[in-house]
Amino acid sequence: MKRTLVTLALLLSIIPAFSTHILIPMDLEQSNHLKAYGIAYYAVAHQIDMSWLLNYRGGSFMCGYSDAVENECRVRGVSFQVIADVQAQQILNEISSMENNMNEIRLTKEPKIAVYSPKNKLPWDDAVTLVLTYAEIPYTVIYDEEVIGGELPKYDWLHLHHEDFTGQYGKFWASYRNAKWYQDDVRENEDRAARLGFAKVSQMKLAVAKGIRDFVAGGGYLFAMCSGPDSYDIALAAEGVDICDVMFDGDPMDPQAQSKLNYNNCFAFTNFRIVTNPYEYEVSDIDVKPTIHLTNKSNDFFTLFEFSAKWDPVPTMLCQNHMNVIPGFMGQTTAFRKDVIKPTVTIMGESAQFDEARYIHGEYGKGTWTFYSGHDPEDYQHLVNDEPTNLDLFPNSAGYRLILNNVLFPAAKKQQQKT
Repeated sequence: MKRTLVTLALLLSIIPAFSTHILIPMDLEQSNHLKAYGIAYYAVAHQIDMSWLLNYRGGSFMCGYSDAVENECRVRGVSFQVIADVQAQQILNEISSMENNMNEIRLTKEPKIAVYSPKNKLPWDDAVTLVLTYAEIPYTVIYDEEVIGGELPKYDWLHLHHEDFTGQYGKFWASYRNAKWYQDDVRENEDRAARLGFAKVSQMKLAVAKGIRDFVAGGGYLFAMCSGPDSYDIALAAEGVDICDVMFDGDPMDPQAQSKLNYNNCFAFTNFRIVTNPYEYEVSDIDVKPTIHLTNKSNDFFTLFEFSAKWDPVPTMLCQNHMNVIPGFMGQTTAFRKDVIKPTVTIMGESAQFDEARYIHGEYGKGTWTFYSGHDPEDYQHLVNDEPTNLDLFPNSAGYRLILNNVLFPAAKKQQQKT
């Protein structure tokens, strides 16, 4: 009996040392960075606590051993390592050391994701929906009806499709006013505005923009790319001011529109000038002139800033990557001019060569917003009617990783509030 008890005690002392964890590296040893985010989301959705190891091997993920997580990694082609408890503890000790700019963030909340996108098909794709689908992260498509109907509080995270919130249909009139897709889009927007009780599309889009503002103020997370960021802020600044010319809404714009803009309403931008020429494919001077990028494509890069993982975990999370220098890419809004960015905004990625910001972040009320310029991180100049990017060819895209950092960001909500 005594010998049995001694043997049992010995076994109990040994077992913990061989308990295992799953480490999903996010450095250059990862075979599919984008699908790794889907694994992290899968774990959180199945009540498996996942740690995001900020600045450790490119922002790796780690959880207690799970057959389900291991199986998903194998099925999805994601690199992983099964490590013992002692190895996991060594990693956590290294991360917790004040000498290292690292942090452990627990992902404990499954984010409810919404994508603000038109239900009708337009001749371009959206990088966010492409990568969400590729990473197997579920999302719900909503549009004007759902926002005005008050459905945003159902969600934690909202992405703005490449929308024009000013009511000028992306300023495509000059080049595509005779195209069927453009005419259909105008008609559908006008019909929707009438159904929702608005005299103009610009008035409907303003109501949507204000609904999104309230969503963020209440604690929501907003992410926007390309024309979404600047047209959104312009719409808020132009509340009560007609900035649409006759071809967009049937009557001339207010000739004093520029002087009536209220920059206090904006999230990110100030002292910008709107572009009133209907033949110019631009809504404001927030965006840089695209010609400088077209002539410097081979040298077009932007650099991510390094933040304190222990004291500034939010921008640190949003900048996790296996590369610090990211290839640039164009869009209807290619980059943000620094001189029109509010001083309270955090610039997370910039191009020193062009003196412009590409990736910015800020707070509003209880929530946050992140704006990312450009259309598609793996298609330098994505044009109307171009085929969607095949992400099977870019499983390690550093530019797409920035999108997915934002998707996982709300999963750490509880810990952010404690920090």
